[in-house]
Amino acid sequence: METSPKQRVYNLIILDESGSMATIMQPTIQGFNEVVQTIRGVQKQFPDQQHFISLVTFNGLGVKTKLFNEPAEILHELDARMYQPDASTPLYDAIGFSINKLKSTLYGVENHHVLVTILTDGEENASKEFSGQQVRQLIDDLKQQAWTFTYIGANHNVQKAAFSLSITNTLQFKADAAGTDEMFARDRRSRVAYSQKLSRGEDVKGSYFVGGEGKKGES
Repeated sequence: METSPKQRVYNLIILDESGSMATIMQPTIQGFNEVVQTIRGVQKQFPDQQHFISLVTFNGLGVKTKLFNEPAEILHELDARMYQPDASTPLYDAIGFSINKLKSTLYGVENHHVLVTILTDGEENASKEFSGQQVRQLIDDLKQQAWTFTYIGANHNVQKAAFSLSITNTLQFKADAAGTDEMFARDRRSRVAYSQKLSRGEDVKGSYFVGGEGKKGES
């Protein structure tokens, strides 16, 4: 008896590592690791899916690929040696670099979906390679395929910043321990809902974030 090929789900997390993130460094590390555990759980819950995780961090010292297309079941968790906030915020460079790298890797790969999560506590202020318009065009193109983009932010007009990049799935959080914990909890609930939709063959191009009472919605 033939079995259907698994849906490959590529989870790309683009994480701000600029100096201002130092105040929520530990909650961010813990939150990322809990997201990893959620993705592992989702893969077990929905055996028709195979999940991979990439983590790209960014600051004025560079855009760094910490993890790339690691199978969820064998992924090592983030720790303080891998995440040390410092310097400025080259947001556009981080987005452009990371999604172009993943896009190239997935060329010719069938039956896949990509979920991109951008998490920053400040606005772009240091990019040298990509402009906002270039990033917007890239995102517009990929949204026509099986790519979903989300923007999670603090300390700036998150909706305005996200909309300027053609991202409509937005979540604003307070940059303290409690706010960071709640933000990651909401993202985890939303990931489960996203995978449920995939497993049912439903459209995942609509609203991504699930509300506090389990209702779908955006901030």
